[in-house]
Amino acid sequence: MAQLTPSGSALSELVIEVFRANGLLLAAGDDLARPVGLTSARWQVLGVIDHEPSTVSEVARVMGLTRQSVQQTADALARDGLITFEDNPRHRRAKLITLTARGRAALDYVEQRQAEWANRLADRVTLDELRAATRTLRGLARELEGAS
Repeated sequence: MAQLTPSGSALSELVIEVFRANGLLLAAGDDLARPVGLTSARWQVLGVIDHEPSTVSEVARVMGLTRQSVQQTADALARDGLITFEDNPRHRRAKLITLTARGRAALDYVEQRQAEWANRLADRVTLDELRAATRTLRGLARELEGAS
């Protein structure tokens, strides 16, 4: 059985903390988004299509999720009147997801609350620490993408 090197052990500890932080961040996102009927998953989809209308597959790629899970979320958002599916000039069957006025209002609300939350939380850590953590996680993500 392989033994962890000191670096391998440190990486394993980081992975555990990322998993823990992910759960906590999703719960915090759910709390921020709940007043307008969103969850973290729904908020993420709205955030992706805020930049430009996208297909379910494009949203899934951006978010690193399966197309099926994004389709379920998009269908729920459409039922709630937060998005619509529009014709896609680049593809006959793959519709574009677009924000409705109600979806725009919900996203604006959550983004405002998130900014206030992020500013409060960020005040507890130095800017250098935040930037170092971001660099580390980006580097690990690149390594993982290349390892597939």
